[in-house]
Amino acid sequence: MCRMTARRLMLLDSASLYFRAFYGVPDRRDSPDQPPNNAVRGFTDMIATLVTAYAPTDLVACWDNDWRPAFRVEAIPSYKTHRLVDGSDVQEESPEELTPQVPVIVDLLAAVGITRLGVDGYEADDVIGTLAHRAHGVSTVDVVTGDRDLFQLADDEQSVRVLYTARGGVREPDLVDESFLQAKYGITGGRAYAEMAVLRGDTSDGLPGVAGIGEKTAATLINRYGDLAGIRRALADGDPQLKGAQRTRLEAASDYLDVAPKVVDVALDVPVPDGLDTALPTRVADPDRLAELAQTYDARTPVGRLLAALDLPPLPA
Repeated sequence: MCRMTARRLMLLDSASLYFRAFYGVPDRRDSPDQPPNNAVRGFTDMIATLVTAYAPTDLVACWDNDWRPAFRVEAIPSYKTHRLVDGSDVQEESPEELTPQVPVIVDLLAAVGITRLGVDGYEADDVIGTLAHRAHGVSTVDVVTGDRDLFQLADDEQSVRVLYTARGGVREPDLVDESFLQAKYGITGGRAYAEMAVLRGDTSDGLPGVAGIGEKTAATLINRYGDLAGIRRALADGDPQLKGAQRTRLEAASDYLDVAPKVVDVALDVPVPDGLDTALPTRVADPDRLAELAQTYDARTPVGRLLAALDLPPLPA
């Protein structure tokens, strides 16, 4: 009797990975007249490494169609303002040598046949959250990112974990599950991490947090009262454990606490296409285009590694 293979879904925070590739892979062009290729080569090699190590059956390269969504800016106008050019609405430019490589990565994914998904009005985090939330019939969901924001998706019951690449890269990522969050932060899971992040804030995203409340204090409060709503109820009820400067600071942050979850929480209801095909390709979608990209961007070796990892025919000699 034929046994069905358990499905294992891998979701890539693509920008996080190609930025890491750009800064981590040396630019070894023979001439500055050649197109930059280190992000292309590095990103391709990362996917090959991940597919080989974790053997997903399904893979989606998730994309930032909107890096600063309106619903988050409406909630907290300072969201990512430090990434704007001179106070305008224009995003700070990515490194000059990276910018032309991003559309090449898009083309390469399409040529191989790997699903890429972005949704207008949302960040890649939201696409990842929605796909993880809707991953029915999947034994494991691996979220690959260098962004701590996605720790909130760790969920042992739903078999969702985060492969966190900030320290060890894709070869030796931290495996973030509920036991990791308990050991690292003293909290019980992904939902608690998100609420801790609201209290703590995040200067890299322009989130002020509650003044004077850092990671440890935030975790203590979440553990004591169960969640952010519990903290606010205790504050309103005059809980004697909330006193002095801590009470004053929480009360002063009331308006912030009203809206911050809208910014911190990953959306789980992004309108992703019905019937999205997330399975690994069983054939190269466009062999001629893939060969052209590999040759033009000196990427034959990483493309060859990716094709081997996917068990697809190699590039022609």
